Amino acid sequence: MNNNTGCSRCNQNNNCNTCETNNCIAEILQVINVLQSNACPDNCLNSCDRPALGGGTNCVVCNTRPIMLYMCGSNGTPLSMPTTRTNTVCTDATSENCSNVFRVEKVDGCCCTFRVLAANTDETSPYPYVGTDSIFTMNINCLCCLRCLNDTYVECICG
Repeated sequence: MNNNTGCSRCNQNNNCNTCETNNCIAEILQVINVLQSNACPDNCLNSCDRPALGGGTNCVVCNTRPIMLYMCGSNGTPLSMPTTRTNTVCTDATSENCSNVFRVEKVDGCCCTFRVLAANTDETSPYPYVGTDSIFTMNINCLCCLRCLNDTYVECICG
């Protein structure tokens, strides 16, 4: 991508109070947000910023590129958030009612809104995640890494 000033700045200063619009992670999150809005099934490059969701023409139409987020100074531990709107404290994804898999819902400058995705407990479903009503917004300059998971379809995701 263009420039990773936002990424290196966060690593050096842990400064999450500034807004770097040329942040490499911000660019990728914007691409993912547009893709999910358009939900296109064609396949291209196998990277986070590939220009389509899905695994090819034989693939079920996907509407989500699930991601994992890593905060600056997290020592390689992905961010975990509650899957419910309760006051659950998540120390990691193994905590009850917690997940470390998210869906981009909106990108606005340095703020990004994410939906928490929960593991699908329906063993007959081909889809690994379900959407929750747990949503959070964060300054993306606090992110130093994101990991894209396989594109999938998540039920009850409304545009």
